[in-house]
Formats: sequence, structure tokens, C-alpha cells
Amino acid sequence: MPRALPSLLALLAPLSGLACASSSLPDPRDAVQAYADAAARGDADAIHGMLSERSRTAMSRDEVRRRVAEARAELAEQARSLTAPGVVIKTRARVRYPDGEIATLELDDSERAFRISAADALPAGGRTPEQALEQLRRVLARRSYAGLLRVLTPATRSAIEGDLRSLVEGLAQPEGLEVKIAGDTATVQIPGGHEVKLRREAGVWRVEDFD
Repeated sequence: MPRALPSLLALLAPLSGLACASSSLPDPRDAVQAYADAAARGDADAIHGMLSERSRTAMSRDEVRRRVAEARAELAEQARSLTAPGVVIKTRARVRYPDGEIATLELDDSERAFRISAADALPAGGRTPEQALEQLRRVLARRSYAGLLRVLTPATRSAIEGDLRSLVEGLAQPEGLEVKIAGDTATVQIPGGHEVKLRREAGVWRVEDFD
């Protein structure tokens, strides 16, 4: 596949989210039909006019003309595919928060309302290893324990939750545990096979490590 076509599609992708900026949502099928018509004609100027301001900054009119010329036959085939029976068109919005978190919303046509389809705080699972790693990075950056559990495999999540539950139960009566103090450090053996290490700093005992 020529590189020109994927690049154009990436720049045209924001068309599906144009409806987000207004309380009166335009029909995304109109934008798809307009693009299909322009693609069928090989109308580079029309395609350039459909780009978002950000996309036009990334690709000049002359660049669009060159890429459309390179992928003329493929664009015509794509135009036929876009207007074929059974094509499903969805309207999505992506919201990026200042901390880098992203939420994706999808328009529910039956209710004409946006619903959350994915959010970093509610990871749905990466479709690729790279997406899974990105979700892990984001939950770690937010220091989100709940988010971390959601990106783990069920087996790993179950093991961690089991260990923590055992530790909580073992700490149910801390006054009955044997604490071995050596200067400013202390070690406590917890029922269930756990060990907690503490350290005293400026007169305050804090947990240094536990397993």
C-alpha cells in the first residue's frame, strides 16, 4: 500500500470527532460521503479543505495534491468501500487532560448522547503490547493502585490481592506481634509468611519494606 494513503487517512481521522464541539451534532455520514466523493474524483483541493486546522499545518495543499496523485486508484477503491452497503460509521471524541490522561467517548445513536468507551482511569485492555505498556505507564504516573490492578492479568491481579489480603489479616492485632528492634530499625514477622521492616526517622517509625 502506498504511504500516501495512510498518511491522508491519519490526517482525516479528526473528522469523526467534529461533532464534539457543538451541542447540535452534525451527521458524520455527511462528512464520510463528502470525503468519499472527493476521493472518487481525486479532488485534492476538496480533501485538503476537509482537513482540520492542525492537519493543514502538518500537510500543505501541494503535499495533499502530490499524495492524492500517487494514490489515485487506491482512493477510488476506498471511496467505493466507504459507500458500500453495511458500512458502520461511528462518532468518537478523544479528550486529553493536562496530566496526559486520555478518555475516549463514543456517540450512542439511539440516545444521541456520548458514552465513555475507554479511559485511562478505566483501562479496557490494550489491543497491542504497546497499548498495554502505555496504560501501565499512565497508571504508574498517576500512582493509581486501582488502575494498576486493572491493567494486570487476572492471575497476577488475583495473586497480588491475595497477598495483600493475607497481610491485612495478619496485621489485625498489631499489639500482639513480636517486634524485633535494633537501634532505629525493626523487623516484624506477620502471620501468613509476611515480613515488615520499619525504620525510625526523626522519632517517627515508618514502613521501609514489606513482603
